[in-house]
Amino acid sequence: MPRTASTRARILAVAGTAAALAGAGTTAAASASAATVPAPPVTARATSAGLSTAQTPSPLTAHAGTTAAVTTGRAAPASHAKTAAAVHKAAATKKAAPARKAAVHARKAVHARKAVHAAARPYQMYDSVTPSAIPAGKPMATYADGAYAASPAAVHGRNVTWIDTNGSDPRGAKVLDVEPGDATPAAAATWAAQRLHAHPRDIAVIYTMRSEWGATQAAISSLPHWQQHQVRYWIADPTGTPHLVPGSDATQWYWGSHYDISTVTPRF
Repeated sequence: MPRTASTRARILAVAGTAAALAGAGTTAAASASAATVPAPPVTARATSAGLSTAQTPSPLTAHAGTTAAVTTGRAAPASHAKTAAAVHKAAATKKAAPARKAAVHARKAVHARKAVHAAARPYQMYDSVTPSAIPAGKPMATYADGAYAASPAAVHGRNVTWIDTNGSDPRGAKVLDVEPGDATPAAAATWAAQRLHAHPRDIAVIYTMRSEWGATQAAISSLPHWQQHQVRYWIADPTGTPHLVPGSDATQWYWGSHYDISTVTPRF
């Protein structure tokens, strides 16, 4: 239906009012929206910034921390600790060296004393007119002359003490056999003097029986004192039991069909 001018004016006025109200509502809505949007988390950002700063120290701060750690020794680098351990170990090794050297010398001294002690013990010596009858590896004595003289080839490589039965070999033999049928007690002094003249640093051994020992000692007593001190006595006393006659350096205690056995001291 056609509208009049007044009607149109009222309609426009209403429309304008509505538009104004709509614009005001939009502005209010916008203000309300702005009011309801939360502000940026300043606290969170500050905390994040603080964490970043804590986690990424400046070079100056890091250097200061390292210097303090080295100075106080609470957090020294591993390489420094290894070097210190090596130095301590080297010092300990150097300090222990004299003790180890002393221990080695002590062990050597013990072994040397044992060797001397073993060498100082009496041992068994075999003698026979048949050298081949004597057990292998045993110290032996056999005859250099007389009816039972042994050939040097027959005893080659063996530990042999040579016996002179008649006094004719004071240079080659070590022992003079003084008993009936062989050398006499009086001849013993002459033989010992000749042997010690030829071998002044050696000894002269007189083998004799207990019954002839006194006369033999009386003859030897005529020699110079240095020669008397280098005379040794090998005494026959066949009891069948190992022993040493007092004053002798060897005692022949066993007489057998193939060989005899004597106990001998290291002075022999």
